[in-house]
Amino acid sequence: MAPDQARKRLPIGIQSFRKIREDGCYYVDKTGYAAQMVAEGKTYFLSRPRRFGKSLFVDTLAHMFSGNKYLFEGLACYDTWDWDTVHPVVRIDFAERAQPSLEWIDQRINEVIAVNEERLGVPGTTGTIPGRFGALIRTGATRSRRLRGTTARCSTHTSPPRG
Repeated sequence: MAPDQARKRLPIGIQSFRKIREDGCYYVDKTGYAAQMVAEGKTYFLSRPRRFGKSLFVDTLAHMFSGNKYLFEGLACYDTWDWDTVHPVVRIDFAERAQPSLEWIDQRINEVIAVNEERLGVPGTTGTIPGRFGALIRTGATRSRRLRGTTARCSTHTSPPRG
């Protein structure tokens, strides 16, 4: 290694695409695959083992849809992604509890919907979880005039059976 070249840091445990890019950590570029997945317009289920990059990949997609172009300089999608079109991104994360109860899941979903309503400037709604989530998606899509993707990051733990 040349004396003027600093060794990049490995992003061990970092699930934030922004932090990895801004801190100059090593990054394996999968943005070309992400852009291809979006262009194909299919529904995807990301099933990979724990600690295998699902959260980082979903965070990368969120930054692409949010139009954070500066984070992608030098990456595969930089010259092909439509950075002028910003999409609403609804973030849902159930990974913070290993064995959630049904009550906890309902409470967490309501909290997540409220946070996303506020972040996207969508008036808060009342009613059932599916109704609130549907209103959030429809209003967010109407405000951006286009909805291309919804991402969710779920825990790999098994939920208790409904009964």
